[in-house]
Amino acid sequence: MARTIAERSDVVPRLAEVFRSYGYEGASLARITEGTGLGKGSIYHFFPGGKEEMAQAVLDDIDAWFRERVFLPLRQSAAPDGVAAMLRAVGQYFMSGQRVCLVGVFALGHERDRFAQRVRGYFDEWIVALAGALERAGREPAQARDLAEEAVGAIQGALVLARAAGQPALFMRTLERVGRRLA
Repeated sequence: MARTIAERSDVVPRLAEVFRSYGYEGASLARITEGTGLGKGSIYHFFPGGKEEMAQAVLDDIDAWFRERVFLPLRQSAAPDGVAAMLRAVGQYFMSGQRVCLVGVFALGHERDRFAQRVRGYFDEWIVALAGALERAGREPAQARDLAEEAVGAIQGALVLARAAGQPALFMRTLERVGRRLA
């Protein structure tokens, strides 16, 4: 039976889980209605632009979360505090390695071209924010950029590896190593 949801923002986390589970292409209307608990009419009331508008709303939500909890601390805190905040937030967001990166799902699936600019922007902003923190901590710009790319790549790779191995602790161990490498 369909649920009553008062706000569009209430639907977005549920949509994110549908896209996270099935990718953009695999998120059929049937799966979306099942995952959100809403009927087709309610879904299109909240998202008249259809599935693409739903995906954009999910990406907007992810963007806002990362800006507030990852990018902003990296930009505004003392470098060690910003890096520590980033690692804590990433551990929480990805549920200690139990949750795949939805932006990564969009980067790798058939929808890659459709959302390429958004995906690229997410990773670029993360790398730039982290590199800036590392520069403030005394690293040379090229070294800071290299370390930031390495760290974001390690985090993303660890998500995949932890998920594939069924070992979420592997992700948390990687976050610890990334923290030591960036210190």
